[in-house]
Amino acid sequence: MAHKSGFVNIVGSPNVGKSTLMNKMLGEKLSIVTSKAQTTRHRIHGILNNEDYQIVFSDTPGVVNASYELHNSMMSYVDASLKDADVLLFITDVFENQMNHVETLERIKKLNKPVICLVNKIDLKPQAEVAERLTYWQEQLPKAKVLPIAALHGFHTDVILDMILELLPESPAYYEKDAISDRPMRFFVSEIIREKIFLNLKKEVPYACQVEITDYIEEEEIVKIRAVIIVERDSQKGIIIGAGGNQLKYIGIDARKDLQSFIGKKVFLETFVKVDKDWRSSEGKLKKYGY
Repeated sequence: MAHKSGFVNIVGSPNVGKSTLMNKMLGEKLSIVTSKAQTTRHRIHGILNNEDYQIVFSDTPGVVNASYELHNSMMSYVDASLKDADVLLFITDVFENQMNHVETLERIKKLNKPVICLVNKIDLKPQAEVAERLTYWQEQLPKAKVLPIAALHGFHTDVILDMILELLPESPAYYEKDAISDRPMRFFVSEIIREKIFLNLKKEVPYACQVEITDYIEEEEIVKIRAVIIVERDSQKGIIIGAGGNQLKYIGIDARKDLQSFIGKKVFLETFVKVDKDWRSSEGKLKKYGY
């Protein structure tokens, strides 16, 4: 069989299960997952390798109407994903009656490339309501293949893989066969810490946070990491640190557990908090932080 390779880009509204699906397809947690919308900010490539194929999945931020310059940066990743996909996975869920970002849906309708529409979280609604959602999306995207899934439980992920392999072009691999992503380790370390901020804090504070890894020192038996959590205001800094430093301590403990599992070594993690006023609204600061 000829080798197949290509880019399979995942797009959809916030919190419909894009990151959960990619992690499940890869069998590896590369994208952070929380119950809060707009957790994913970057375009993250995850690579699935087999002797006969290489699938480069691309997880993207949820499609939003821009409120900050950061949102404009996030939407640029979505735009790029629509343009360079060999196969597009458009994810919705049983709770989304219609896509709020109409412009993106119209662009998907006009794409001259394969689209697979995945209706997620079908385990959370009665069968009749799921059937209604499937019919609705087939009418919205008549050229797409529409499939019910439950990404969290891995339901129909094998069918998704078969569909993708049918649609991928014949091509040599784009990356080394042992690669799992094109992102460096520091990126995943910062994302794991940012996930714990989302899980430990409420309301708007997590959205104002950016994590920078200033030191990543790998020794034979331990990895020493120094991370700086950047916020926009002094009040946010106080919330993250918490009374007696307890909140920052809890974030660090939770992050270190996942980091040790991800890296495969003992981890010594130091965390600090710094204010960089209104960084989400500054194009220059966003570039500085890799957006």
